[in-house]
Amino acid sequence: MSELADFSRLAMTLEPWRKQIVFVGGWAFRLYRYEPRAYTADHNPIFTQDADVAYDTHELLEGDIKKALEGAGFTEEPNLAGGFRPPAMRYNLGSDANGFYAEFLTPLTGSGRKRDGKGGWEEDATELHAGVVAQKLRFLEVLLYKPCLVTIPKDESGLDEAVADLRVPNPASFMIQKLLIRDKRVGQKRAQDVLYIHDTLQLFYGAIETDLVPIWKELEGTLHANQQKSVRDGVRELFSGMNDVIREAAAIPADKRDPEAMLQLCREGFEDLFGEV
Repeated sequence: MSELADFSRLAMTLEPWRKQIVFVGGWAFRLYRYEPRAYTADHNPIFTQDADVAYDTHELLEGDIKKALEGAGFTEEPNLAGGFRPPAMRYNLGSDANGFYAEFLTPLTGSGRKRDGKGGWEEDATELHAGVVAQKLRFLEVLLYKPCLVTIPKDESGLDEAVADLRVPNPASFMIQKLLIRDKRVGQKRAQDVLYIHDTLQLFYGAIETDLVPIWKELEGTLHANQQKSVRDGVRELFSGMNDVIREAAAIPADKRDPEAMLQLCREGFEDLFGEV
């Protein structure tokens, strides 16, 4: 599968920074199939062409990531929308603007505003670090909490070698972050997040009590009281009963899901994870 080979190429290029970065977003979910605790599902994951690479705000990334990417065939493309300084960037593999690409992300902290150097203020949306421009996002730090490791086997990487010790969000953090950002997601994006939550619960249902509950209890302690409330409110809003978001989520994959079964699994999964919601 060519897109897995493209991702493996990115991961190998970023090998010097592998202990400091976490692969998040849709590719994190795709990599869950290599997590030892994951159940082998019969569903195909949502296709995603972009790979999101996250790092902690306080992480010291030494060296030049941009130079390494360019040496591997990636080209930097600015996104001037929003007028951010520095402009947001994506890193395309090859010359195909519609092909595989990577984006870098880091947590947004504070007010979200910064001095513009002219006596005023501007949006604090991006930063230049280790040669690449990362977009700043709220609640990204949740995805960086106690990541787990996966390895793409040699016979699947597309590079004729294993791609080892890739850091991805632990499954609890993956779902919690989607609950926290739900108000920023509308339409298809919100439905897609519900599908990711359901499929993650399905993959790791057997590990909820033994592994995910302890992680959630620790993660919950790092959240503000308002954020803790938001997580539980999100479960009630999305999974208290059948709704259009669940129906839309069930219709997204080529192998359509049963919305009633999705709702039931999510309700039971979060009851196991949180207790009564």
